[in-house]
Amino acid sequence: MPSPQRPAFPSATQAVLLYLALFLCELLVGAVLRDANRVFGLSTMQIGVLSAVLGNGLVFAVVMQQQKLGWRALFHPSRASMRATLMLVVPPALLLVPALMLAITCAINLLTLALPLSAWEEAMFSRMADGSVAAVLAVCVMAPLLEEMLFRGIVLRGFLQRYGRWQAILMSALLFGAAHMNIYQFVVGVAMGTVLGWLYERTRSLIPCIALHAA
Repeated sequence: MPSPQRPAFPSATQAVLLYLALFLCELLVGAVLRDANRVFGLSTMQIGVLSAVLGNGLVFAVVMQQQKLGWRALFHPSRASMRATLMLVVPPALLLVPALMLAITCAINLLTLALPLSAWEEAMFSRMADGSVAAVLAVCVMAPLLEEMLFRGIVLRGFLQRYGRWQAILMSALLFGAAHMNIYQFVVGVAMGTVLGWLYERTRSLIPCIALHAA
């Protein structure tokens, strides 16, 4: 008698718990790095980048091992070749950047008029855009790579097997926005998460999602 097939991982509840586990791992790794910073002499941004990389690495290693998920299945489960996706899908996807930037900028400008940034939020966004190597690496390389692996490669991949198409995309977009833990990036995250989710659902590849997120 065949065993019943397990429901796809993660469910909505499991996705929230997965993000909380990731958040705690990053906090713990960051605390260890700050304690050892007399030896390494890292900046705040460098500690943040390393915490994200190491924390995500721990969580992905556990999840991928338990789910028996290989790197190819995570990054590019599509039947199309990676080369074809890179050449034929990524350039049209990048054409969305100007429209997205315009829409997001207008939304953020309206939001900041209604809800001005606090001093802490101004400092946080200034660090993210200070032009340093660590800031560029964090915002334009590590965030697109790690966030797409989690929110599209694991979360949305599972949601699409459990829920309807648009329910899965919107749920993952809401979680993506909420994960940034401030109202400004929540708005950006939901908008970008919806577009990126649609792109992943259409292509079944993280390659165009990472490229668009980075751009």
